[in-house]
Amino acid sequence: MRRYLHSQILKDLAKKMVLITGPRQVGKTYLAKEIMTEFRRPQYLNLDVPEDRAIIIDRSWPLDADLLVFDEIHKLKGWKAYLKGVLDSRPEDQNILVTGSARLETFRQSGESLAGRYFHLRLHPLSVKELTGTMAPGEALNAINRLGGFPEPFLSRSEEEAARWRSQYFTDLVREDIFELGRLHEVRSMRLLLEMLRSCVGSPLSYTSLAEDIQVAPNTVKRYIAILEALYVIFLVRPFHRLIARSILKEPKAYFYDSGFVKGDAGSRFENTCAQALLKHVHYLHDVKGKDVELSYLRTKEGREVDFALTEGERVSVIVEAKTSEPEPSPSLVYFKERVDGIKAVQLVWKLRKETHRRGVDIVRAAEWLSRLEA
Repeated sequence: MRRYLHSQILKDLAKKMVLITGPRQVGKTYLAKEIMTEFRRPQYLNLDVPEDRAIIIDRSWPLDADLLVFDEIHKLKGWKAYLKGVLDSRPEDQNILVTGSARLETFRQSGESLAGRYFHLRLHPLSVKELTGTMAPGEALNAINRLGGFPEPFLSRSEEEAARWRSQYFTDLVREDIFELGRLHEVRSMRLLLEMLRSCVGSPLSYTSLAEDIQVAPNTVKRYIAILEALYVIFLVRPFHRLIARSILKEPKAYFYDSGFVKGDAGSRFENTCAQALLKHVHYLHDVKGKDVELSYLRTKEGREVDFALTEGERVSVIVEAKTSEPEPSPSLVYFKERVDGIKAVQLVWKLRKETHRRGVDIVRAAEWLSRLEA
């Protein structure tokens, strides 16, 4: 399967170094090796492999390599200065592709700046849009809800195999990545927090309540959540309130990059799948087209809430509510639609007999609508 960023990476490599980040096992190495087939003398170097590490440190790759792929280079002390040196001294026809399973900007081992020297692309799990052409939108949505969007469990087509993969995935994540960013005595608390977040999908987070449950300080919970964000385990959707009076509650909502990890009913997984698809759409617009787009949600003090809002700069452009089978427009969608000029209101329904337009709200089949996103 050719991933959705393939052509864009080739286009960007002709201009600058390309950095690809994303969750563990989302397909970054597979994608990098697919890109390598487009070159005559590519070289793949993984810092976690001792032989490759020696080559990286000594800079002893073949001089005529036309593509250098560095994997997990952010684990190297002074990695920014290292890449800057490689980039500035490379032959004119040598391309550089960097991949990593954490947000490279999180790591601060070097004060060197790579500003202006690279394009950053974020690789996401499979989505309804990306699977368009290989399967029907409804089939794709059902499969992602059931198996998650990570390639290995998705392609297994087996819930048992997906569960085995997921168990090992998070064991490795806690043991390796979380330990790397945290401290040994914190791993148990972070594991507890991660387990609690599985049941909190789509609900505003109370750092104080979470802190009480795992017996740490609220600021410690914030730091743990920042680590989980940095490792692309979860992402936060924050309330948009700049131009909407009374939408002033500030608690973020947490979603998982892997919908299969969500604890709860099918509706919770469906909401997570919609959130992940919308984030992928937003990141694509930002990374590839340079648009100032963000994913937020809306909520008033009185409790009126809309699951998602796509914002451009200071303006809300689209508001989205995810429902499993509700054919009537959400009162909250109607409320915000009537009070905010120029917004489009969409109700995504997983199981819908007939699409309609009522009270300014488009009530649509979720699978078809998600299949028309940018990525």
